Amino acid sequence: MSLVANAGPLIALARIGKLELLPAAYAEVLVPNAVYQEITEDPLLPGAQEVAQAGWLSSVEVTDSRAVARMRFWLDQGESEAIVLAQDRAMPLAIDERRGRRIAAAFGVDITGTVGILLACKRLGLIDTVTVLLDELIQNGVRLSPFLYESARRLAQEA
Repeated sequence: MSLVANAGPLIALARIGKLELLPAAYAEVLVPNAVYQEITEDPLLPGAQEVAQAGWLSSVEVTDSRAVARMRFWLDQGESEAIVLAQDRAMPLAIDERRGRRIAAAFGVDITGTVGILLACKRLGLIDTVTVLLDELIQNGVRLSPFLYESARRLAQEA
């Protein structure tokens, strides 16, 4: 399975040193140019160096500028391009931002997020536990609601 990624999941996984889970779990990981630039333009930002060095990550130009412009009414450039790319390629989108998730779903895009990626990795046997990684995300400044935290633990059969 392939995946389009927005900035949030890439940065979150990079913060805990688990960015390599993406190419292990997904045959292809695409990121729109706007998202790639957003993450890598400042090398001091969390995840910037890891994403810049990820040779398996394909940065893609989104050519449907009209669709992106329509999305820009609600979202920033990166999120807009990510949704349009996922829609054009009929690929699921990894996105954590609530508004972006709602809009992507409204446009028929299958969505996942950082937690969904971790759950998929556990199902694939790539990680032993989700709880430890959720705790690491929180310790590294990634916000997870208590409901999402507990739901993920239940789905991973770790609660």
